[in-house]
Amino acid sequence: MDNPYNTSSFLIIQGFNLSSEYVFPAFLFASLNYMVILFCNLTLILTIVLNKCLHQPMYLILLNLPINDLIGTTAFFPQLIKEILMNTQTVHYSACVAQAFFIHIYAAGTVFILTAMAYDRYIAICHPFKYCAIMTNAHIMKIITLLWLSILFLIALLFYLLLRLPRCRSVMTNTYCDNPSLLTLVCADTSINNIYGLLLVTVTQLIANGTIMYTYLQILLACFRSKGSDTRAKAMQTCGTHLAVFLLLECIGLFTIISYRIKQITPQLRRFMGLTVLIFPPTLNPIIYGLKTKEIRDKVIQFFRHKILPF
Repeated sequence: MDNPYNTSSFLIIQGFNLSSEYVFPAFLFASLNYMVILFCNLTLILTIVLNKCLHQPMYLILLNLPINDLIGTTAFFPQLIKEILMNTQTVHYSACVAQAFFIHIYAAGTVFILTAMAYDRYIAICHPFKYCAIMTNAHIMKIITLLWLSILFLIALLFYLLLRLPRCRSVMTNTYCDNPSLLTLVCADTSINNIYGLLLVTVTQLIANGTIMYTYLQILLACFRSKGSDTRAKAMQTCGTHLAVFLLLECIGLFTIISYRIKQITPQLRRFMGLTVLIFPPTLNPIIYGLKTKEIRDKVIQFFRHKILPF
């Protein structure tokens, strides 16, 4: 009797189907983009780690953002570059699951870390005299530990619910692996997975958006009440930039999630929006959250001036 379930170790992904003349430009673009992301994020990590003057609550929380960006891009770009070079549309199932797991870690991590950063800025601006007493090193380590343990637990449970189900299909509907695409391969009832997935997105979004909107509203009110025009302008510029980036990321991410449940949305648009989440934030975050910060920018310039270009 034939086995109704597909036990093949390889999956077929929807590649870009590039013609020969576009292979090298696509490879060059992907490789350069990945190298820029690596360079910018590693520069930000090393700058914070190697300078003791930056071992402060704000920067210790910020340190997690480039680490998280490297997790997401390293899960995505090597597979993309391999697909472009080899013109292959197959991926090993275990490699696909691993890629999906780390991409979801990256997505959840971005939301959690930006929420923690908003909380830190709220304490710093709205309660400046209590900041040192509240944001101690012990308190920061508790926040960071709780942050990563929560992410790992929530995403591990998401993939436990996925891997318990049998597969009967092998054609992916996306250019990279994620939980919704892997669920399309399942030939069993996915109600529990769908409920948990929607519950996870809803709860995390409510907590993250509620916290960020409240903290930034309080920050803006504190800025308007402030008598120092320079301090007010600097705080509003910083918070405005951070809030704009967060809202843009949220819109793209939520659109990608919702697009799997709206059949009218074309696969091409869904793939493009999914790719933007993995390309633009890791490229822009080191610049927006790192190099625009004067203390970090000064240390980076000082390093390159004395170590790289000693003249």
